[in-house]
Amino acid sequence: MEPLYQQTHKQVHEIQSHMGRLETADKQSLHLVENEIQARIDQIFSHLDRLEILSNKEPPNKRQNAKLRVDQLKYDVQHLQTALRNFQHQRYAREEQERQREELLSQTFTTNDSDTTIPMDESLQFNSSLQKAHRGMDDLIGGGHSILEGLRAQRLTLKGTQKKILDIANMLGLSNTVMRLIEKRAFQDKYFMIGGMLLTCVVMFLVVQYLT
Repeated sequence: MEPLYQQTHKQVHEIQSHMGRLETADKQSLHLVENEIQARIDQIFSHLDRLEILSNKEPPNKRQNAKLRVDQLKYDVQHLQTALRNFQHQRYAREEQERQREELLSQTFTTNDSDTTIPMDESLQFNSSLQKAHRGMDDLIGGGHSILEGLRAQRLTLKGTQKKILDIANMLGLSNTVMRLIEKRAFQDKYFMIGGMLLTCVVMFLVVQYLT
C-alpha cells in the first residue's frame, strides 16, 4: 500500500502546482491545461479506490491510521476538483461576456423616423445595467456552486471520520454518554450544512428576483 500512497500523494502536490498554470496559460493552451489537470484528478480518484481496498487489508493496529491517510488524500483532491470546476465556470462566464460584447460592437444602426427613434444614451445605460446584473449572477452562481461542492466534500469527510471515531471509541471502550455526544454533534453538523445550502439558495433567488 505504501508505494501507491506515496505516488498518489506526490500526484496531489503536482496538481496543486499545475493549478497555477490556469492563470498564466493563453487561450489556445488553456483547454489543454484544464484537460490535463482533469485527467490527473481522475487518475488519483482511481488510485484512491485502490487504496481504500488496500487499507482494509492492513493489520488491525495499522488499519485506522491507513484509512485516515486515504481520507485526507480524498479530501484534498475533492477540493482541487472543486477549484477546477469553479475556474472553468468563471472562464465560461468571461467568454460569454466577450461574445456578447463583440455582438454589440458588430451591430449596425440605421436611421429611423423621429417617432420610432430610441435615445442611444438610454439604450446603452440599460445594456450596461443588464451586463452588470449578468456578471453579478455569474459570480454568485459560481460562488454558490463552490460552496455547495465544499459542503458536499466536507459532509463525506465528516461521515467517514465519524465512523472511524466510533470504531476507535468501541475499541477503547468509551462510555455510552460520550458516544451519544459524538452522534449528537454529527446530527447538528448535518442541519448546519442543510441550513447553509438553503440560505445560499434564498440569496441566489433574491438576487435573480431583484437584479433581473
